[in-house]
Amino acid sequence: MRELGIGLIGTGFMGRAHALAFNNARAVFELPVTLKLAALADADTERAQHCASSWGFDHAHGDWQALINDPKVDIVAITTPNHLHYPMAMAAIAAGKAVYCEKPLAVSLEQADAMRRAASAAGVVTRVGYNYQHNPMITLARQLIASGELGDLISFQGEFSEDFMADPTSPWSWRCEVEHAGGALADLGSHLLSMARYLVGNVVSVCADTQTVHVQRPAVKGSNELKPIAVDDQVHALLRFANGARGTVSSSWLKHGYKNHLSFEISGTKGTLAFDQERLNELRLCRVGQDGFQRLLAGPSLPGYAAFSPAAGHQLGYNELKTLEVQELIMAVAGQGTDGTDFEAAWEVERLATAIRVAAQEERWVNVNSV
Repeated sequence: MRELGIGLIGTGFMGRAHALAFNNARAVFELPVTLKLAALADADTERAQHCASSWGFDHAHGDWQALINDPKVDIVAITTPNHLHYPMAMAAIAAGKAVYCEKPLAVSLEQADAMRRAASAAGVVTRVGYNYQHNPMITLARQLIASGELGDLISFQGEFSEDFMADPTSPWSWRCEVEHAGGALADLGSHLLSMARYLVGNVVSVCADTQTVHVQRPAVKGSNELKPIAVDDQVHALLRFANGARGTVSSSWLKHGYKNHLSFEISGTKGTLAFDQERLNELRLCRVGQDGFQRLLAGPSLPGYAAFSPAAGHQLGYNELKTLEVQELIMAVAGQGTDGTDFEAAWEVERLATAIRVAAQEERWVNVNSV
């Protein structure tokens, strides 16, 4: 079989998640190609060498451009801070290589537009890490909606909140930089916006409010030096969908008690679907005439689930969703699939997020196509 060489840039949490996903994909699925973990890059050469050895990569680079130039690399996976997505992806596209980039796609709509245009012109496969959409239960939700189970869609109510920045003494990081596309909207809300588009459809206009609650944070943990913060701690938006449905989305990284609260309720003329990522193996469905919700539990009848477990109730987790995302990437590179969020779809998410920022700044409804 054809061999595909994987090049991974970055060794943080997402770097490890990608490494696990590529290893798991070749162990779990019968792929039409052979995967080779060809190279890993990190600015810290010693760490690059350590992680390459620990995670099963053949070579380590202290320079990301060297990885892109490596003839053994066919797919470039980018797991770096947001401001590096653009130069790395553009270099990989110029080299004719497939690109698998974490979200958000870029730090500006202009960068995202250039990236999607370059990828289209080069004809390379691209995917962006909106891994929550690869949950078999989200696939089921989309099928139920498409089949008319909910009737005509009326509303989408979504929230993605966590509490990792709830402590005002939590230190500054690159996520607190505007020029790095920091803030709750970029870090968490982009997942929710992508989910809303995936399940309900295009958004035509928005109205929004954003707020920075903690305007200063310690420069480093325990420091008395404070750095100003200008990114949003929380965002609330109203949405109007192309199909006539209305929606609300909110996102916060200050909400005590929540760890991965990507949740939504989708209502139609015949019923309501509800989901919470903290219970990612369940959907709740209420049809007209029911007194309350029915619990739908993930099991091997759902595509994707059976690859990991032959029995219902045994649960998939975050890394399994990442593995399913990688499987779809590999199938696309092999010319046997089109599923997944490519740069074109990710640009649409960035355009929607930009419209929300404009709406909040100018305190008005904004047509998404106008940004």
